[in-house]
Amino acid sequence: MKLQLTKAKVKMQKAKVADEFTFHFPLFTFHSKKFAFICVYLWLIFLASCQSKPTDLRSLAPADTIIYLETNDLRKTLETLTESRAFREHARDKTDFSALENVQFAVAVTGFETSEQQVASEQSILNFKPRFVAIADTHAWKPAAVQIAENQIGKFARGTYGDDVKLEKSEKAGAKFFVWTSTTDGRKLFAAVSHSIIYVGNDESLLDKCLAVKRGEAESLLKNENLTRAREAMKSSYTKNAASAENPLAFGYITPEGIAQIANLAGVSLAIGATENDDARSFIASALPQVLQKTTKEIAWTASKTEQGIEDKIFVATTSETSSVFKETLQSFAQSQTNSAEFLPSDVFSITRYNLQNPQLAWRGLRFAAAKQTDARSAKILTQFSNSLFESYGASDADTFLSAIDSDILTAQFDADGEKSIAIVAVKNLENVKKSITEINFKSQPEKLADAEIWKSEDGEIAAAFAENKLILGDGEIVLKCLEAKQSGQNFTKNQYFSKFNDSKSVSITYTKDTDSAEKILKALGAPKEENKKITTIYLTETRFTENGIERKSVSTFGFIGTILEKIGE
Repeated sequence: MKLQLTKAKVKMQKAKVADEFTFHFPLFTFHSKKFAFICVYLWLIFLASCQSKPTDLRSLAPADTIIYLETNDLRKTLETLTESRAFREHARDKTDFSALENVQFAVAVTGFETSEQQVASEQSILNFKPRFVAIADTHAWKPAAVQIAENQIGKFARGTYGDDVKLEKSEKAGAKFFVWTSTTDGRKLFAAVSHSIIYVGNDESLLDKCLAVKRGEAESLLKNENLTRAREAMKSSYTKNAASAENPLAFGYITPEGIAQIANLAGVSLAIGATENDDARSFIASALPQVLQKTTKEIAWTASKTEQGIEDKIFVATTSETSSVFKETLQSFAQSQTNSAEFLPSDVFSITRYNLQNPQLAWRGLRFAAAKQTDARSAKILTQFSNSLFESYGASDADTFLSAIDSDILTAQFDADGEKSIAIVAVKNLENVKKSITEINFKSQPEKLADAEIWKSEDGEIAAAFAENKLILGDGEIVLKCLEAKQSGQNFTKNQYFSKFNDSKSVSITYTKDTDSAEKILKALGAPKEENKKITTIYLTETRFTENGIERKSVSTFGFIGTILEKIGE
């Protein structure tokens, strides 16, 4: 019979049916092999969408950005901070940052707004508000980015403004918009989502501008050639030193326009904090911005992980004229080691060591570079004002004082406010040193302590002790503690950071304790073991002057990134 199948044919037919089993749907028929291929293809597309090539975040920031910060892997950057010894010892657990893997993040500031808040009839507080936008490329599909914006940014808004914060949603120009409004003071936080990009800021018009940049309707930060050059230069410096540091975790840049605005703000802030005299405040508020704007061209920053901690490098590019003065006058002395630290008690809060070929020439060079950027009247006042450099230690004539001492200068603070401070110097000309310290009568008989001779001011607040060839000058109580530290041997030379501090070839190096920030940073990264416990972290900061500007390198537990987290937490 024609319809009869042999066993062999039946076997073959079964194999064919199994191999080409079909799914029947209206209008479509999917064969299993084709279906599997399509599934794999779609999966690969999905993976590609989630693991797309890194975005140059500058292409998303507006061209008029004056301060720019970026990191190309937010998860890696934050988790790096949790790898420190301080975090492991003091944190109970850490935040899960896995959702931030491969998320690129940038912050763009386009300007500042100043407002004055009256707190008393003769007292007011100045507030400086940056106009900023935070840009995050999640490399996810838009629904996932929208969910992140609504949930995570909403959580931040509620934590900042209160649980009763009001949320409004809308759509504009193809982007999903969110606005959170505080019901108590009316402050607003804005967010917009376009494809995989999330924008967050405090100014809706700035978000609109960023979306216009993304659509190609406005210029981006890519047009800033100076930023491009600085970015490449900072990155290449890590390539040359790959053994000591990983690639930068973050990069930052301040434009000349940004420096001008920050200089104005700094002038006002410093003037208010420095004195209550209206004339003095007016001078500081006008002179400082002039000096900063005319000597500084741009500022670049990178952060990276090293074996010692987070390393922040800041390069301040100065004008050729300013750089030339610095190169001639601010040079370190070849013989850099010092024994002055033997006089420093181990509980010192902050120390700065200056290693200068000629301290007087260095100070005159700084003074000359600053005075040249102001008018004749301001330059004269600046010269007079600068002579009080060591006044807090008891020396009223800085120029004479610096001419009479050796290249190595230590200044130290024993409290966070700097009210208890001293200076330790090697003396070259004893008579000129005494002449510069007008608060003390050196014609009176000194006190004796071991081999040291000690003179005090009439009120006893300032003391000058001469021991060996050293002068310890400053707070009377601390000067005596310094002499005791030398005698007992319990001094800063026993500190684990002393060798690094002592061997530095930089013009200046600063050792500083920080007892306020660590707990706040821990809370941003996880949960501390003990609430309100004082955790001490250390900063070591070196400063050098080059033919192009000022290089400043700081190594600490959490770095500047930690400081940003601390401020966000506040």
